[in-house]
Amino acid sequence: MSPTIHLAMQPEADELLGRSPLAALVGMLLDQQVPMEWAFSGPYTIAQRLGADDLDAHAIAAHDPEAFAALLSEKPAVHRYPGSMAKRIQQLCQYLVDEYDGEATALWRDVATGKELLARLNALPGFGKQKSQIFLALLGKQFGVTPKGWREAAGAYGEQGSYRSAADITGPESLAKVRAHKQEVKRAAKAAK
Repeated sequence: MSPTIHLAMQPEADELLGRSPLAALVGMLLDQQVPMEWAFSGPYTIAQRLGADDLDAHAIAAHDPEAFAALLSEKPAVHRYPGSMAKRIQQLCQYLVDEYDGEATALWRDVATGKELLARLNALPGFGKQKSQIFLALLGKQFGVTPKGWREAAGAYGEQGSYRSAADITGPESLAKVRAHKQEVKRAAKAAK
């Protein structure tokens, strides 16, 4: 049974995120410099434009790079920077094909610890420490992927009852709390300068 996800705030896009680990990974990859809902609705938009029900790492990795960039650039664009994100998505999919036979769930299926899973996420193209920790927290909090020590490996994002990131969004109310937290962090950073 797929988890009920509310990151895109669009039923069809959220349904795809809940049943497709690759869609969730791509949404996380897109989650920068755009609103979270825009980022997490991107996988659904890509699938629709590819004429598919789901994303396929093999197909995306093999897609002509210029054609894939054009697909992401169609109005409305999938991301603020559709060309660079198209390249990153293809790099991510190629990595999954090379390392995990194109299967996103293979990233976490056999991991023993949260630390091991974090290392695998950190190795993904386009995933730095913070993005990896947020995705690890998302896996634990909403997808039931809870290897030993996952909360510790996810850092503050793994804290129960926190509202720091996409990992904590379960609907409009929690989205508002996460936004408020992010604004507070920005204010504190500006005040510290």
